[in-house]
Amino acid sequence: MSATVAIAENPKPGTRKGAAGALVGSLIIHGILALVGGALIVAQYIQPEPPKFVAAAAPKIKIPPQSRQHRMNLAAHAGLASKPTFKQRLVSLRPTAFALPEAPKISMNTALVPDPSTIVSSMVTGLAGSGGKGAGAGFGLGGAGGKGLGTGLNFMGIQSNGQRVLLLFDVSASVTNKAASSGVPLSRIKDETLTMLDKLPPDSSFGIIQFVRNYKPFQAELVPASKANRDLARTWVETQWSESGQMARTGKGVIAPDPNGLPPILRAGYAMKPDVIFLISDGSFERGSGGGNEKVPYEELDELFKELQKERVAKIPLNFIGFQMRDDDKDFWQKIVRRTGGNLREIK
Repeated sequence: MSATVAIAENPKPGTRKGAAGALVGSLIIHGILALVGGALIVAQYIQPEPPKFVAAAAPKIKIPPQSRQHRMNLAAHAGLASKPTFKQRLVSLRPTAFALPEAPKISMNTALVPDPSTIVSSMVTGLAGSGGKGAGAGFGLGGAGGKGLGTGLNFMGIQSNGQRVLLLFDVSASVTNKAASSGVPLSRIKDETLTMLDKLPPDSSFGIIQFVRNYKPFQAELVPASKANRDLARTWVETQWSESGQMARTGKGVIAPDPNGLPPILRAGYAMKPDVIFLISDGSFERGSGGGNEKVPYEELDELFKELQKERVAKIPLNFIGFQMRDDDKDFWQKIVRRTGGNLREIK
């Protein structure tokens, strides 16, 4: 019994060697795996990540629609380009037995894009006209040709600029008589008016008002200077011009305010939004209301002009053509036209 126990407690030497070898082999294998794993982990930090190629999203291109302003900008850009020029004579590269003729002059204005600066300059310059030689008591016919006073509108000897012109004619008996005695009868004033209308550029506008105390406008507002409107104005001047020195309230196209006189006429004229006004009169204005009759006070007219000019962004030049004016009337209207930037011319 004791011999059997002794054999169980003391295993064989070969068995112990095998177990020890297996343990050592397992340790070696685990060590190798640990080294390999560590090397892989370290390699991830040492070796850079391979590049990745990613296609970017296609950009969205949106072309805005062309507008009128865009076309105007293109025209302005084209207008800034220098215009081509041509030499006046053809040149030969070798001597010839004959002379070459001069090249014809070709105008490029119609073949090029319009220059916006030229258009703006034309609009700013306004009413184009030319002055004429004096005829009868120093009266200058602006539309008759001859020697002028410069660019702009020259009407009855007064030079001014504007694109929206309003003519105010005092056709009372006193003015008609003074004009005739000064060598400028009513027929000449009408001819001067029609000649000026014929010279207005198409991009301008005009209006005509004839008055005594009541007034008769050509149209309720300024009209473009088209050929059709100029023809209508010519017919209106030739057929409806008052030559009697009176203007009855029941007449065709007559407007009769109460009270009448120059103040409501000026208000109606300024309501047409002109940028230059010509007033033809003798400088003395009367009005009536309810059978009464009085001269319009200077103080009232002075305050009226201040009110009318205050309502406008820019001053409206008032040009006054006076026939045989009284000294006090001339002094007053000289002050008014100077304040508005206009001119006064007296015809004696």
